[in-house]
Amino acid sequence: MPLFKLRIAAADLPAGIRAEGLLLQIGTPEAIAVTLFEDAPGRFVVEAYYPRAPTLAPIAQALSALGAGLGRPALEEVADANWVALSQCSLPPIRAGRFLVHGSHDRARIGLRNTAIEIEAGEAFGTAHNATTVLCLEAIDRLTRGRSFARVLDLGCGTGILAIAVARAQPAAQVLASDSDRLATAIARANARLNRVGRRVRVIDAASFDHALLRAAAPFDLVLANILPGALIKLAPHMRRRIRPGGIAVLSGMLNHQAREVGASYRAAGLRLLERLSRGGWTALALARR
Repeated sequence: MPLFKLRIAAADLPAGIRAEGLLLQIGTPEAIAVTLFEDAPGRFVVEAYYPRAPTLAPIAQALSALGAGLGRPALEEVADANWVALSQCSLPPIRAGRFLVHGSHDRARIGLRNTAIEIEAGEAFGTAHNATTVLCLEAIDRLTRGRSFARVLDLGCGTGILAIAVARAQPAAQVLASDSDRLATAIARANARLNRVGRRVRVIDAASFDHALLRAAAPFDLVLANILPGALIKLAPHMRRRIRPGGIAVLSGMLNHQAREVGASYRAAGLRLLERLSRGGWTALALARR
């Protein structure tokens, strides 16, 4: 079955980040993968892959509202057998704090560094080629330099990249990763093995905190949740009960203007704001239980 690639030229990185964020939010149809990469010095390209052809007119209209620096969207059909290879060969390694996230095409060049994480873009969310994942990795980098976390949960883990990062940074931590999508959990397990932390990252199929293993493992010292803002708001009262006093939640997946409502729901639930990180229109919040 063929797939469809949407391509948007960006005059600079901020414009590319705005376009990337827009395509991650548009869900009709939902993109299988969205990538942002440098096409020439100082110029960038955003590509999104779809299972069926999206309608260009509303996308073009939404792009025009983002300001200058973005070209018109162009759509082409890509053979199903080739789309992963075509998208991967363009993705450069991404630095996020101490972590260097790369695809298999850079494995030989980067080698087996403890801070290197190999993740392929595909059908699960989380490759570091989006601002929300980078913000979470940067938060993990800072938090794990000054604190030790014994019990960690990556809630809505996608590729498992955040769980893998914590396992690398904190070798003594017990790390759980969960997702309601069975394809995502299968990918996360494979990625944990590939990155040599398969014995220390346990991946389970679960929605929210609704799993006996998650209830038994709580309270957690650190919970990571890079998911949609509506889901984050619904999780707020449950999050407080699942984090120990003084424990930390790192939340991402929200646009800047959505962060106020998300933060307010967690403050009302008894968490205080430690740090707010922003990049390209996206925000991550680090909060601690009082």
